[in-house]
Amino acid sequence: MSEGSLDGLVVIDMSRALAGPHAGQMLGDLGARVIKVEAPGSGDDTRGWGPPFVEGADGGSYSTYFLSCNRNKESIALDLKSDDGRDVLRRLIARADVVIENFRTGVMERLGFGTATLAELNPSLVQLSITGFGHDGPEADRAGYDQIVQGEAGLMSLTGSGAEDPQRVGTPIADLLGGIHGVVGVLAALVERAKTGRGRVVRTSLLSSLVGVHAFQGTRVTVAGETPLAQGNHHPSIAPYGLFPCRDGAVQISVGNERLWTALCGEFELDPATPGLASNPERVAHHSQTLEFVSAAFAEHDAAPLLERLRSAGIPAGKVRTLPEVYEWEQVASQGLLVDVDHAALGGITLPGPPIRFFDVGTSGETERSRTKHVAPPVLNQHDAVIRAWLEEE
Repeated sequence: MSEGSLDGLVVIDMSRALAGPHAGQMLGDLGARVIKVEAPGSGDDTRGWGPPFVEGADGGSYSTYFLSCNRNKESIALDLKSDDGRDVLRRLIARADVVIENFRTGVMERLGFGTATLAELNPSLVQLSITGFGHDGPEADRAGYDQIVQGEAGLMSLTGSGAEDPQRVGTPIADLLGGIHGVVGVLAALVERAKTGRGRVVRTSLLSSLVGVHAFQGTRVTVAGETPLAQGNHHPSIAPYGLFPCRDGAVQISVGNERLWTALCGEFELDPATPGLASNPERVAHHSQTLEFVSAAFAEHDAAPLLERLRSAGIPAGKVRTLPEVYEWEQVASQGLLVDVDHAALGGITLPGPPIRFFDVGTSGETERSRTKHVAPPVLNQHDAVIRAWLEEE
């Protein structure tokens, strides 16, 4: 494995489900050694989340959910109510750079590993804690599950065909963003530690991570005093921008400025100065008229040639792919978004890969620097002996 940006750093991943494990996986992708601490017997909750499960050569069933968020990790099973389990964890913490946990507020203290205890064991430790609704405030003790938080954070009110049709996002976006924001905090704390030698406690939540990406929908509320509502597959502030039917399916277009509007109209022999549609604010205000105007132009065209025509005219356009189509797409493969790994029980499997690439720049140009080999998600307690032997090297 080639050296990653975080090579040499040790991360203790005590989290389970998705937000924390996704953060740990990202740090592992960046080169850190990530040791996943799991409960004996059952392990991470997601080991039991399915179907789909895949049968291994050992006769075990392996959750594809778990496989999605635990690559580049080692696994050790520790009973934190036992003397041995607590002793091993203390020794791991003492040698770690980062610890990740996403227990409900107060659980780590009850286990005997609160923030003060961890800082005493290792003053340079960066502690990442992710909760559902935040670590303090009147609802800090609530359990945070992705769909519940999508609703509570307002995301579902913005998603769906209309105001009476709230929908969840098709991936657990609150969990994933919680993990991503957690990694941003960890990396900032590590930069600070390089200056001070001291660790930090980094806290985020699923609620914070969704409110933090409300973007222009948030300022519509806080500045303009509006109440944004779902309006299907069309943008609330740009028109035309969305999904439009054609003869054998649908295409998506994004007309983000007046130059593109003029190009679209010119390509399909439409009048860009049509009353009510001459500027973006007018087109947004006359939303139904805009949709009818564009849909009528596309109605007699099949999707594939229509997309080619749009692209030739310089108009951003695309189709809606199924996930199998995405993973078969040459562009996805070109970006390193598929990785082949050798799983201890499943053998060779392909996983969705990391979204970040690194390049060295020299006089001869750019050279990509990346891992030459990713490691499959571990089976439960797969690395117990290796980790214990490493601890004995102190």
